[in-house]
Amino acid sequence: MESLFNLHTHCHYCDGIDEPEAYIKAALEAGFHTLGFSSHAPVPFKNNFAIQDRDFLQAYAHEIRELKKKYRHRINIFLGLELDYISGISGDFEKYRQEFSLDYTIGSVHLVRNHQHHDLWFIDGPKLESFDNGLSEIFGGDIRKAVTAYYAQVDEMLIREKPDILGHFDKVKMHNRNRYFREDERWYRSRVIETLEVIRHTGVIVEINTRGIYKKRSQDLYPGQWVLEEMLKMKIPITLSADAHHPSEINGYYPETMEILKKVGFRSLMCLTPQGWSEKVIL
Repeated sequence: MESLFNLHTHCHYCDGIDEPEAYIKAALEAGFHTLGFSSHAPVPFKNNFAIQDRDFLQAYAHEIRELKKKYRHRINIFLGLELDYISGISGDFEKYRQEFSLDYTIGSVHLVRNHQHHDLWFIDGPKLESFDNGLSEIFGGDIRKAVTAYYAQVDEMLIREKPDILGHFDKVKMHNRNRYFREDERWYRSRVIETLEVIRHTGVIVEINTRGIYKKRSQDLYPGQWVLEEMLKMKIPITLSADAHHPSEINGYYPETMEILKKVGFRSLMCLTPQGWSEKVIL
């Protein structure tokens, strides 16, 4: 199948579970033609999810390049990074591209900045209380202000950094679980559509991320079906990813997602090839 690829993969260099070669072997067993590694790039504060320093980042890049050569006749391997964007804090994406000769970048927002507060709102991770406490302490419990700040940060990243792929762009909904807002509220839909317009203008590829469903942290894809319908109208290019942190996850919820995409009306996915980005038919 042309759809058997994944460009969002985390190995043990960041918060993934296993060594890179274990993911390649799993991909080959699953019949993949392409696998991209996208470890979390370093961020300038203590954490437990990202590559910790540039020396470790150099080692990561070297190992992926060596594996690319080792498996070049069996599967396409690509070197990427998932780069966090935090307004006024994160590094220049282009510097990473140039210094480490990256094949592609994924731009994501996991930590939301309120410019009137010194802490960051962490919207990811397994702990619901991190989301709730951050919303209360950093945004005074004002969900509309917090969500608006999240999407504004995504917009700023798209315009300033132009990643190849936008990662799980409506992930702010993950720990919400319809407790603070509903996705059918007019203000929320309007704000998402505003970001879709920015995506269309910049030409960034949007990943359809399955991790929330197979990890049972979300009842929907990132982005959700109503957003997919809007994206189809806008002719926004998409790719499919599992956001895998374990070799067994590289095709998590893929068959079901393919059916959802077809029902919505999508007929192709963007995939990275040795010659560049290519549109792959999914029907």
